[in-house]
Amino acid sequence: MKRLKQYARRFGYARLLSILLLIVLLGVRVADPLPLEELRVRTFDMYQILQPRVTTQRPVVIVDIDEKSLGKLGQWPWPRTRVADLVKQLTNLGAAAIAFDIVFAEPDRLSPALAADTFANLDEDTRTKLRVLPSNDQVLANVLKASPVVLGESGLPRAMPQVALKLPSTGLATLGGDPRPFMLNFPGLLRNIPVLEEAAPGRGLFTIRTERDGIVRRVPMIMQAQGELMPSLTFEMLRIVTKSGTILIKSDEAGVKSVAVPGFEVPTDRNGQLWVHFNRHDAARYVSAVDVLEGRVGADMISRKLILIGTSAVGLLDVKTTPVDPVMPGVEVHAQVLESALTRSVLSQPNYALGAELLAAILFGIAIIWLAPVLSAFALLAFGAVIVCIMVATSWYFYTQYRILMDFTFPLLSSTAIYLVLVFGSYFREQAQRRRIRSAFGQYLSPALVEQLAQSPEKLVLGGEERDMTIMFSDVRGFTSISESFKHDPQGLTSLMNRFLTPLTNAILDRKGTIDKYMGDAIMAFWNAPLNDKAHQINACEAALDMIDRIEVLNVEREQEAKANGKPFIPMHVGIGLNTGTCVVGNMGSDLRFDYSVLGDAVNLASRLEGQSKSYGVPIIAGSKTALVAKDKFAILELDFITVKGKKEPEVIYAIAGREDMAQSPHFQRLRNLTIEMLSCYRNRDWDGALAAIAKGRTADETHSLKALFDLYSERIAAFRETPPPENWDGVFALTTK
Repeated sequence: MKRLKQYARRFGYARLLSILLLIVLLGVRVADPLPLEELRVRTFDMYQILQPRVTTQRPVVIVDIDEKSLGKLGQWPWPRTRVADLVKQLTNLGAAAIAFDIVFAEPDRLSPALAADTFANLDEDTRTKLRVLPSNDQVLANVLKASPVVLGESGLPRAMPQVALKLPSTGLATLGGDPRPFMLNFPGLLRNIPVLEEAAPGRGLFTIRTERDGIVRRVPMIMQAQGELMPSLTFEMLRIVTKSGTILIKSDEAGVKSVAVPGFEVPTDRNGQLWVHFNRHDAARYVSAVDVLEGRVGADMISRKLILIGTSAVGLLDVKTTPVDPVMPGVEVHAQVLESALTRSVLSQPNYALGAELLAAILFGIAIIWLAPVLSAFALLAFGAVIVCIMVATSWYFYTQYRILMDFTFPLLSSTAIYLVLVFGSYFREQAQRRRIRSAFGQYLSPALVEQLAQSPEKLVLGGEERDMTIMFSDVRGFTSISESFKHDPQGLTSLMNRFLTPLTNAILDRKGTIDKYMGDAIMAFWNAPLNDKAHQINACEAALDMIDRIEVLNVEREQEAKANGKPFIPMHVGIGLNTGTCVVGNMGSDLRFDYSVLGDAVNLASRLEGQSKSYGVPIIAGSKTALVAKDKFAILELDFITVKGKKEPEVIYAIAGREDMAQSPHFQRLRNLTIEMLSCYRNRDWDGALAAIAKGRTADETHSLKALFDLYSERIAAFRETPPPENWDGVFALTTK
């Protein structure tokens, strides 16, 4: 045991773990869970998107029961006599084979005998004449006998009652092992009515099973349905064209390899499904059924072609999603299967592909295990890049040159997993250093800053940088009254503050803000540091409005609690100041203790604006630089033109009243126009005009949200009438309080 430990230590625990991981991953690939399969098929989808199949010839024509045909000839289903006319016309035009992407599971309700028994007000002589006429189904059956037609059938998830008589079936032969255990198996089979089944030269399943994500990538060529081995609609057409009596199924121990008729061998996956080589929807494949019936389609379009009769009408709900088209009629999927087979451009994922993928994973995995401890980090990264390029290029080469689907995702994933295990040792050492930093500084720095320092320890220095930032200050209005109600309950006051500060903090953080500090019931926050935020003004305004909304929710909860406990309720309101400007931000403090904070005139102005929110009677006041950016996305009202103590330049300040929906409302637009009129008159010393605008504003202000603002200007105007402002007064109000 001791020697084994010494050998393991010498060889490297990471190498041993990597070898064990490689073995486990190989087992996972053999099991092939759904996420791994989905990754693989998504990669193959990307190949088809990048290089879809090129249409070189059109051996298939779709006779489309489209909206035009339904509009002209009536809703589906049509009388079988009309379907017979359609088949007869196609046969006369020289169609090589005709297949229905439709099932005729019930007798035609418009047959003469059924009409005789169903229609009212018919005399007995008419009923007798109708009963002796051949049924519409027999008319169609007679046409089918004389035409190269394949009837469509459908696999179902539940068993269906079957007729007692023996219906025709396609001859099937196997070469190799028994393919049945690998095939798709449908418990039920929906057939056509017996008279049609007996008359048609061929029958095939048109059922397409979409994959887990709803995309059609593979179409079964051979499958089981209610205990019977059945060919697909498209492969049965190839059998009819080649006049073969039997379809050959080739298989081995791994599953089905291919299906064949003389002249055609189509490779399949182990379940007997063909990987369809798609190209994009092509309207040139289609002719309208009504045009065929009315003789507007020439023989050059139909002669020696394989004809699929189906529908693209939206109301008939036969649409699929393919790797190259989000919406494609199901009948066109069958057409693309035939085109791929007839032009020798089918895709395949041979049974040996799994062995090739496992071998690639083993070779690349061992190479990484051997070289990782030897190579430098850069050299190992370069080696990994070369491996990735080789795998991707090889897979792409097989797809483009041989139409073989070779998966590179599993070897890539396994190699990546092994690489990650091998670099874990050095990574662990680096993480240990980061844990020491978190432990040393986590007690007095914010979590975001601690993480930043852990990632970049060189930032543990004093100093800062200049940035254009948006600053926020918020404070509780009437906090003294609230705190007095908790005079004998300090724990209750602490609980209330935490309950109050938590939603406000979350509102700031949710909008990419950084909390600078808490100052009792006040919060200071900023945007655009430490991480860049190009929309910092917008995010700050959104955060401010979110804070108001969350406080309203909290007030509703507290009011209900107060009523339940029989206590008085004092609502909580906040005032918020926002300002944008150039600030210095960084680690500030002493050699022993410092914080990530912000300084500058913009910070001071934001604090002053928060303090004035009560005077102007609005919850959010913003400086001009903030409002200028936010004006197109928020409801903004100009409040005043002020100078603050210690600053010479005046500042236009604004109220953030709401979001864009409020800004577009007629009520807000009228209030805004009235405040603009009031300010214009006020600054031009038109006191009567200003008071008139205020009176109109009070009438329009149904919620009294601007009452304090109108009162403020009314008081100023009254004061100016007693003591007029100086001659050089330009409307600026000097803000002297902090």
